[in-house]
Amino acid sequence: MFNKYYKIYLNLKNKILNQEFIEGQLLPSENELASQYSVSRETIRKALDYLSKDGLIQKQQGKGSIVLNQKIFNFPISGLTSFKELAKTQKMNAKTILLSNEILTTSEELNKKINPEEWRDVLAIERVRQIDGQNVILDYDYLNYEIVGRIPDDRLEDSLYKYLEEDLQLAISFASKEIVVENVSEKDRNHLDLREEDNHLVVIRSHVYLEDVQAFQVSESRHRLDKFRFMDFSRRKHSFEIPNI
Repeated sequence: MFNKYYKIYLNLKNKILNQEFIEGQLLPSENELASQYSVSRETIRKALDYLSKDGLIQKQQGKGSIVLNQKIFNFPISGLTSFKELAKTQKMNAKTILLSNEILTTSEELNKKINPEEWRDVLAIERVRQIDGQNVILDYDYLNYEIVGRIPDDRLEDSLYKYLEEDLQLAISFASKEIVVENVSEKDRNHLDLREEDNHLVVIRSHVYLEDVQAFQVSESRHRLDKFRFMDFSRRKHSFEIPNI
């Protein structure tokens, strides 16, 4: 059976998601909610804490709880999910815009970016990801040309991984990822719809491998801070005693 605070949390969450409370609106005060639900203020505080952890409200001292913009998407850190798959599962109004699709010969400057493990030629792809008409992600992909060859522009505007797995029959297996926050560059400002206060982006860099442990892709995704929540699932490993032999 759910605790009272959890039932209240679910009820308020449903009201926010159904826009009974809209972005920028203050929720009723703790006293008002306590009276409305016939519970203590402590119970209300616990319910509001859950809403805050979900990114649904922001508590502000002296003001109360403000409803946040719900156009924030969960971006999985673990796993290898294509943008098209993410857009489908989270029902995004999304579009991919191809900026460039060219073959480069590896150079010292390029090697600093991708560390390509003896790649000779690189397929370099730049794309912008658009959600609700706003450019919010700038993607760079570098692929081993000997493995992937030329990729048609229209397939890159659809789904790179769909093409690699279905057309080329590549078995994409795992990736190592680095997540950092970096200053906005001039190129970021040229291609992304950034707000005046946006001075930083979340950057995810990945080295992606096939089942035979061959590195075939290096990617860099630059995300607008306010549009994504980066999520992972963790499970604690319990200690145990190793028996004496």
